[in-house]
Order: sequence, then structure tokens, then C-alpha cells
Amino acid sequence: MPRRRSWLRRFAFVIGIGLALVGISAILERLGAGGAGVGMALGSSVGVVELQGEIRDAETIVDDLAGLRKDPSVVAIVVRIDSPGGAVAPSQEIYDEIVRCKEAKPVIASLGNIAASGGYYIAAATTAIVAAPGTLTGSIGVIMEFRGLRQLAEKVGVTEEIVKSGPFKDIGNPMRPVTDAERKLLQSMVDDVYTQFVDAVASGRGIDPSKVRQLADGRLYSGQQAKAAGLVDELGGYTRAIEIAWERAGQTGEPRVRKVHGAWHPWWIDMIGEAMTSVRPGVGGGLLFLYGGPTPQ
Repeated sequence: MPRRRSWLRRFAFVIGIGLALVGISAILERLGAGGAGVGMALGSSVGVVELQGEIRDAETIVDDLAGLRKDPSVVAIVVRIDSPGGAVAPSQEIYDEIVRCKEAKPVIASLGNIAASGGYYIAAATTAIVAAPGTLTGSIGVIMEFRGLRQLAEKVGVTEEIVKSGPFKDIGNPMRPVTDAERKLLQSMVDDVYTQFVDAVASGRGIDPSKVRQLADGRLYSGQQAKAAGLVDELGGYTRAIEIAWERAGQTGEPRVRKVHGAWHPWWIDMIGEAMTSVRPGVGGGLLFLYGGPTPQ
């Protein structure tokens, strides 16, 4: 019996140590997270926000940026971008928040593997852009896509009847070709958003809009080509972007970094979304002007 009680005490001791470690970790994680999930740093620091993947929603990153903007201990912000682009409105929302941040403190864009289309749209709002020589960036343009299913429907014997309130209510219907009037209307929308994109780059980068249009034909640039074209300020990686942000904030010594953790979501959510979306995300096509087809709204 004494031997058994000794074993139970050791087991309880180990379990207690484990629970204590878990509790301490949870407390430290809670202390290291501000309202926007910002890692704890002592004294002045550079706040880092990560933008990864397709741009579908702006709420989380806008909240994170706003939190860093309002935090007096954050003297500069680095936006780490690794994105092929995405939808127009979220890109514009993030752009606008970066402009607000830039009025309060330096904001540096650090371009990762790819920062194209909407990814570059957002970067253009920052104080300075840093990219690796091999970064893929640019793709300044707008694209709208529809799938045509009419021939497939005819093969399997599927038909469709439409009752609509106006001639353009079912625009983009995959069961029929786009009419000339619809194509003209859609082209005018794409042209308008394209002009918004060009103006945003011109304003953010301090470049004449006519020069931006010469560069904005949808093509991708390497980081080195982008720098030569005036779309990037300096070649370098994430560490260099941190150093520039620290220097621009008038700080000396070793930079202190404060990362925004952001919101986690399961990977399979993205997979399902990509499988169900009616628009293919692309690297070289430009800013996606997302439109999912006609709806009864």
C-alpha cells in the first residue's frame, strides 16, 4: 500500500506540474494579446500585420491596423504581404486604413513571395515598399469572369426559364452568351474600377497617373523590375523592412517587434470557398472584380 500511495503522489505531482504549465502559458498568451491580438513588447516597437492569401474580407486586418495606429508604444508598422490579390472593396478598405495609419506613423510594406493585384493595391498606400528581387508583384488591372455552361446544359438536357424585372437583372447568366449591351455595361464597370486602381497607386506612390497606366496592363513584375519601374522603393526582405520602419520612426539600436496574431480559421474553409466560387483566383489577371452571377436580390 505505501508503494502504491507513493506512485499515486508522483503521478499527481506530474499532472499538477503539467496543469500549472498550461495555466502559465494561457496567462502569458492573454497578456501578450491586446484587443487586436498584439504580441507584448516592452517600450517602443514596430507593429507587424500579416496579410496572407486571397483578399476576401477586410474586417480583421483593418481592426488590427487600427489597433496599432492608436497604440502610442507602436512607433511604426510593417505590413507583410503574401497575396495574389482578391476582391476590390476589401482591398480598398485596407488601403484606406493604411492611409490613416500613415498619417500617424511610418507604414512599410514588406512583399513576400507574391504581392500582386490587390496585394500591390494595398502596398501602394504605405510609406515605402520593400521587396525581394524575386518577389512577384504588379498585376495592376481588373478582371471580371463568367463561366459559360450553355453547351454542357444542352448535352445533358438542362433548360432554364428566366423571369426578370429588367434587361440586366440576370447579367452573367452562364446558360446564355453575354449580349452586346451587357458587355458594354460590364466593360464600363471594369474601366471605372481600373481607374480607381490607377489613381490609388498614383496617389500612394506619388507617381503621375499617366505613368501608372503605362505600367498597369496587368503584367507581373519581379521585385527587381518593379524597383526599376518605381513601383518598389528598396530590395530586401522582412528583416530589412523592420529596420527601415524602426529608422523612419527615429529609433536607434535593435528594433523591437510586436506581431499581430490575427484571426485563425480552419484551412478547409478556404478550400471549400475556392471550390464553390464562380471566379477563379489568378496570379496574373489583375484585381478580381468579383461577381457571382445573377441573384434574386
